[in-house]
Amino acid sequence: MDIVLIAGLWLDGSAWDEVAPELTSIGHHPLPLTLPGQGDGSASATFDEQVATVLAALDSASSRTVVVGHSAACTLAWIAADARPDKVATVVLIGGFPASDGDAYADMFELKDGVMPFPGWEPFDGPDSVDLDEEARRRFAAEAIPVPERVAKGVVRLSDERRYKVPVVVVCPEFTPAQARAWIESGDVPELARVEDLELVDIDSGHWPMLTKPKQLAQLLATASTKP
Repeated sequence: MDIVLIAGLWLDGSAWDEVAPELTSIGHHPLPLTLPGQGDGSASATFDEQVATVLAALDSASSRTVVVGHSAACTLAWIAADARPDKVATVVLIGGFPASDGDAYADMFELKDGVMPFPGWEPFDGPDSVDLDEEARRRFAAEAIPVPERVAKGVVRLSDERRYKVPVVVVCPEFTPAQARAWIESGDVPELARVEDLELVDIDSGHWPMLTKPKQLAQLLATASTKP
């Protein structure tokens, strides 16, 4: 099955370099995306351009597709389900939850000179980064791609309620499935509260399992691709 892979903030398609070969070996066709503004030198890229790139990947796939979003990009994966509910077989959300209609995409850290640079490790102290050693942290920070302001401040638009019929798997890295369930049931994640087929699965990792637990993550994605 085609599996579209969308990394979160400050990352490009290379974030999946250790996950994609594992998926290929299992018999799937991974499609890691590098979105506009993710390493192409374009600080003027917009959120709508990123959405268009995700939808183009879906439209080019030969069959129904699994769409995987990580962290902030969980919202991009969910927008794909909204825009193409008949084309998306399953949405997999890793370490994050989709924003609601009218929300800003990722306006959560300080903007400087038209971009949102990686803010350093202080905001991610604790469970988020517990499995990243000093070398991994240094490399991540050095390679982090500033997020264009017009991406971070882009407005999320959702309009087709058929998205709630698309199966969703939430992969829980730095939080537990029980915590995720409580957040959803309390109303903190209104989009997922209405999903008809919702599964929560655990992975023993920090916020970036594609970097620290690629084989285990690939197995979870392969399993999600078998949902009816």
